[in-house]
Amino acid sequence: MEIKVLGPGCKKCNTLHQATQKAIEELNIEANITKVDDMMKILAYGVMSTPALVVNEKVLFSGKVPPVSEIKELIKSL
Repeated sequence: MEIKVLGPGCKKCNTLHQATQKAIEELNIEANITKVDDMMKILAYGVMSTPALVVNEKVLFSGKVPPVSEIKELIKSL
């Protein structure tokens, strides 16, 4: 599973990255999590509000930091 946290490196972006790591650990699945801070790459996903979470090239949400439980549900639904 390929997961990307999109954002310029703000506090919310870092919080989303940490929450996503925790969700992956709790789900006990293998995933590669990367941060994307290049605005041109972020805009290429159609994201206008950060942070955003992309899993396997699909934007799951943007502009918020949901709780770990919601991140887990979104990942499990894929």
